[in-house]
Amino acid sequence: MAKLISLLNEIEGCELCKAFLPHGPRPILQAAENARILIIGQAPGSKVHASGIPFDDASGDRLRAWMGVDKNTFYDASKIAIMPMGLCYPGKGRSGDLPPRPECAPMWHHQVLNVLPKIELTLLVGQYAQKYYLQAGDLTKQHSTLTENVQNWKAFLPAVFPMPHPSPRNQIWLNKHPWFEQNVIPALRRRVASLV
Repeated sequence: MAKLISLLNEIEGCELCKAFLPHGPRPILQAAENARILIIGQAPGSKVHASGIPFDDASGDRLRAWMGVDKNTFYDASKIAIMPMGLCYPGKGRSGDLPPRPECAPMWHHQVLNVLPKIELTLLVGQYAQKYYLQAGDLTKQHSTLTENVQNWKAFLPAVFPMPHPSPRNQIWLNKHPWFEQNVIPALRRRVASLV
């Protein structure tokens, strides 16, 4: 417990990419040693940067609905840990938020994972998390696109669940792939319910 608290304090003071963050550093994550589910997403958006609460936005509402959990369960760090690819809000780009800063995951992720020994399910939310974790050699079932990863979700179970990003901007993808909400979401809810 002391090791995790010390690490979270260290992360909170991180200024690794300060020069690239138009709104300054504000690392946002949630973790406790007995969490059994880990969500690895992209990076906080502007609303999350302002509140300091992970997935405190429309993406979070949709993600909680997909998982079949309420806010109390979602924000219970003893059940669900949340660690984005980029811990700070990267700022706006031409077509939405900028990608997560590339320095973050190599610097912090392995250290956080080392103090979360009870994780049984990792949700890889979006292309950045899938690219980083499924191409790292840990899993040999990586497919070339996010859609293929999500279509082949059964191949990654029981430890990993690849998912599209729940952003409202992703509605076109969801409309094009109705099988996700029809077939994948019920399985995701069952797996999450078994752990929370």
